[in-house]
Amino acid sequence: MTEASAPAELAIETQGLSKRFGHRAAVDGVDLAVPRGSVFGFLGPNGSGKTTTIRLLLGLASATNGHIRVLGGEMPRQLATVLPNVGSLVEGPAFYPFLSGAANLRRLDSADLHASPRTRAARVDEALERVGLSHAAGKKVRAYSLGMKQRLGIAHALLRPRELLVLDEPTNGLDPQGTREVRSLVRSLAAGGTTVFVSSHLLAEVEQMCTHVGVMSVGKLVAQGTLHELRAAGKATIRLHTPDIDAAVRVLSRLGLKSELSAPPPGSYGPDGQSLVSTGPPGHDVAPEAIVAALVSDGVRVRGFGVENASLEERFVSLTGEGFDIAG
Repeated sequence: MTEASAPAELAIETQGLSKRFGHRAAVDGVDLAVPRGSVFGFLGPNGSGKTTTIRLLLGLASATNGHIRVLGGEMPRQLATVLPNVGSLVEGPAFYPFLSGAANLRRLDSADLHASPRTRAARVDEALERVGLSHAAGKKVRAYSLGMKQRLGIAHALLRPRELLVLDEPTNGLDPQGTREVRSLVRSLAAGGTTVFVSSHLLAEVEQMCTHVGVMSVGKLVAQGTLHELRAAGKATIRLHTPDIDAAVRVLSRLGLKSELSAPPPGSYGPDGQSLVSTGPPGHDVAPEAIVAALVSDGVRVRGFGVENASLEERFVSLTGEGFDIAG
């Protein structure tokens, strides 16, 4: 991973952040560095400390130890000046079921001392339109689906311009179309300069939506960086098809790659030769063209060659020891 950005470039920064419940550390020495303007995916298995960390960032819980800076302000000391610039959706939206979606937003907006009553109606309409709920603005929330309630929660977070948006499982309960809309919304917010901090258990969504990733495991932050850095730190797999197996193994071993025979992918190569699968240690950085050049230089006939980088799922499993069907 690269070194953390300078504090002025960070939307969220924590140092040694810890939260204990009795003898149990729910969050243990977390050093987060979330760059401004990024879409930061916050991943972790159930019970890893993701939601507790978010609550600490927003001043909804008190840290046992450590320091928090959000948008340059110390938390919770500067809570009153920081939070007006932060929109959030944490642990699912809660609304008055007997009021309409628009009425709920107007009521919530009226509780915001920094919101102008004169522009309230226009801001509510705009927020509903951005999340695709204009058609249901007058419908009572008790008739909303889970996905519609999730969108209404995001609309609440967007009632005013925000420098930082914190979303806990924003696509929970959404159908594929709704998920695509939220993904597009997040990207548009980031393009406009808003930093988006997204806690999610859907790795495919994180890969499509996020620029940076942090991974939690048992209360600790076990990795963070750009999506590319996180994948690159994993083991890349090289597939080679050649009739010169012994010579190929020697060359690959010289380059720091461990090889074993493998069945070729169906229909990928001809019958002439055998297939090897080779892996190196995490972060192995020999360029594919250099590997092919070394093989050819030693007389190895290359009939097929490919490189598969570690997926985010594979990196997640290697870091946490757990599968990816998780909730936070």
